[in-house]
Amino acid sequence: MTTRAAHPTQAELASQFLQLHRPGEPLLMPNAWDIGSAVLLASLGFEALATTSGGFATSKGRLDGAMTRSEVLAHVAELAAATALPLSADLENCFADDPEGVARTIAEAVEGGAAGASVEDFSGDAEDPIYDLGLATARVEAAVEAAHNGPVRIVLTARAENYIHGRPDLADTIARLQAYQAAGADVLFAPRLDDPGELAQLMASVDLPVSVLAAPSAPNISELAALGVSRVSVGGAFAVAAYGALVNAATELREQGTYGYWELTKTGGRAVRAAFNS
Repeated sequence: MTTRAAHPTQAELASQFLQLHRPGEPLLMPNAWDIGSAVLLASLGFEALATTSGGFATSKGRLDGAMTRSEVLAHVAELAAATALPLSADLENCFADDPEGVARTIAEAVEGGAAGASVEDFSGDAEDPIYDLGLATARVEAAVEAAHNGPVRIVLTARAENYIHGRPDLADTIARLQAYQAAGADVLFAPRLDDPGELAQLMASVDLPVSVLAAPSAPNISELAALGVSRVSVGGAFAVAAYGALVNAATELREQGTYGYWELTKTGGRAVRAAFNS
């Protein structure tokens, strides 16, 4: 077995990560859910990775939102050390309502080796799912302070969660992202806002790199590039797709008694041997 190349410093990874955000040349950033998926994705030529709250929860037999703060931060540190790529940490709402709690979570992600981290404005309250704009902005300000002024400056992504939580309000989403831009965020992200016309309005309203979630309703990568998008991530989709392949294989074995799933093992086996033997 060959020895892996020296791991770049966290500061180098964070700087590299920020530079990869180029409008019109979207960074394709898949979300890994364990060490194996991180190493495999790195071997396939991606330039940066992210964690996924939903994918990580699935790997532990739980639903998205069920992981604890300490579990997520340990997972971030584990994946940050697993490859030589920048890792952006999906920290949900940073496990805190108050700005001070947000800052503590971001600071611990920095300590864990992350090159980037995100903070959501989702409150966790099904009855009132989005934080008031004033509080949401104060939370981003605290996240920025921790991300930019700690031992290493990492990339802070501010997320407006309206569209994920049944509030497809473009005007409010733009106002929020503009406020988060003013608060010092490096990247802006409104998951599930993927209508081309609405994306064009958003792009014209902010000056920072914009990330988009890959989804069936989203434009393809070439179309997103033409709109000026800087980053595309997949959320928990790759993890769920992997579980979907498991369901199909298990169903075939149980109900048909056949082994067609072995076709997938050819692809997977080659990829795993190449990725894990380097």
